Amino acid sequence: PALFNIYFAFASIPIGFVLAIFFALGKASQNRLIANLCSGYIYAFRGSPFFIQLFMFYSLALAFNLSVWKPLGIDVIVLNPLLLGPAILALNTTAYSAEIFYGALITVPKGEIEAARAYGMSRSQQFRSVIWPHMIRLAWPAYTNEVVILFHATALVYFTLPVIGDQQDLMNKTAELVQRDYNAFLHFPVAAAYFLAVSLCIFFVFGLVYRRLTRHMPGATPIRFRMNRA
Repeated sequence: PALFNIYFAFASIPIGFVLAIFFALGKASQNRLIANLCSGYIYAFRGSPFFIQLFMFYSLALAFNLSVWKPLGIDVIVLNPLLLGPAILALNTTAYSAEIFYGALITVPKGEIEAARAYGMSRSQQFRSVIWPHMIRLAWPAYTNEVVILFHATALVYFTLPVIGDQQDLMNKTAELVQRDYNAFLHFPVAAAYFLAVSLCIFFVFGLVYRRLTRHMPGATPIRFRMNRA
């Protein structure tokens, strides 16, 4: 069961990371339409509870399935939590991560960008050589926290989406064991210890990446992580 939580997290992280970069750049765009659309997306997902987002997207997918695909005789698998769960998680983490990357983007030293422009670099070269290294290095500690919180959020997926067959995650299995022997003081601490262990692994791996990102900086200190999102 615990593998489902890992699957939900790591199936959504790459998608959310890539989309977050584009939305961060979009929010910083000089085109007002693009900037407003990206800002609106970020605000909508950051301003609403993830629990409600799960219910809303599942209800939309169910309504679409019943009103469109079923009458056409098309058997879709979009309602399968193994597809719908990572999709909703990716949409959610995109908004939070985009705000993190946007905050890092606007703090990139303007002097270095102007120097790159004066040197004759194209926009793509400026991004690859100046903006991207600064942005990812500044955003990495906060993004690490977002990845851990995303992993914790996987505990909510099967509380809202239907369990199909043996697709039970850790929290479903824990609740089932508690209903069987009423020993909440055993099963829930074990589940908490599992999430703690995986979180420590994420911190460790992302800490190694951060050391790699800051290897050229003199006196670089290990990053300290702090939970900053409810």
